[in-house]
Amino acid sequence: MSSPVTLAGPYGARTRRALTPYVLIAPTVLLLVGFLLVPLGSVGYYALQHRVVNEPYDDAFVGLDNFSRMLGDQQFWHSLLFSAKWVAAEVGLQLLLGLALALIVNESFVGRAVARALVFSPWAVSGVLTTGIWLLLYNPATGVFHQLSEFGLGDPATSVLGDPDTVFPAVVVAELWRGVPFFAILILADLQSVPKDLYEAAAIDGAGRVRSFLHVTLPHLRDAIVLATLLRAVWEFNNVDLLYTLTNGGPAGATTGLPLYVAQLARKSYDFGYGSALTAAAFVLLLFCSVLYLRLSRFEGRGAGRNTGVRR
Repeated sequence: MSSPVTLAGPYGARTRRALTPYVLIAPTVLLLVGFLLVPLGSVGYYALQHRVVNEPYDDAFVGLDNFSRMLGDQQFWHSLLFSAKWVAAEVGLQLLLGLALALIVNESFVGRAVARALVFSPWAVSGVLTTGIWLLLYNPATGVFHQLSEFGLGDPATSVLGDPDTVFPAVVVAELWRGVPFFAILILADLQSVPKDLYEAAAIDGAGRVRSFLHVTLPHLRDAIVLATLLRAVWEFNNVDLLYTLTNGGPAGATTGLPLYVAQLARKSYDFGYGSALTAAAFVLLLFCSVLYLRLSRFEGRGAGRNTGVRR
């Protein structure tokens, strides 16, 4: 009778050890599944319904009618075009400026710690506070353009947020102030892991600073840049807080992106069915673009190649 117990004891201990990690992470996994699948399921359900809160008597299953409605919705195409332009401008400029700042604060100079703190500080400011700062700067009565007009530079009544010709550059600059530190932080972290002997070998081969940057620094930063641009593109596409609090999508819808258009449908028209269809379309579009971007950039293969010293 003692033999089975002896055999089962070590087996049971091994089983418990194998299952312990899964048991420990199970609550987190269940919460993540709940927070992800339940909203996704709700969006998918409402996207196939005619669901307007103040018209409950018209609630019905409409199939793909909400999606076909997009084809003739000019505001949908306008908001989608603005979102694409917004993402291209923000991610491109944030990458260039973040890379430049990371290279600067990676050098050794007096006051580098203070410079790094100043560079990274905008990232710690919330979106609403950021827009509050820029609303004060753009205020036509007390802002920076009013101050410049006192020196004879510009019109004292300039309202960059109220002019369709200047509102896009104005909101882009405001978001750059908040977004550039994200790229600077990620790129600086990767810069500090570049082996110094690579630069020494490049110097021995006669490479200057520019060639060392192009052939040593950039290849090492490739994975960090791919990941940072992908994450930032998704976040900028879904940007609502800054555009809503700065312009509320105006003037005349000039800064209404797709997420803000969906929010306006829910807040003003209470059209949850069509809003859910727009959300589902945006999700599919972002998923497709993300997968395509990772495929084209060969993100995983290059990461593995760099770690093993083999270029793929």
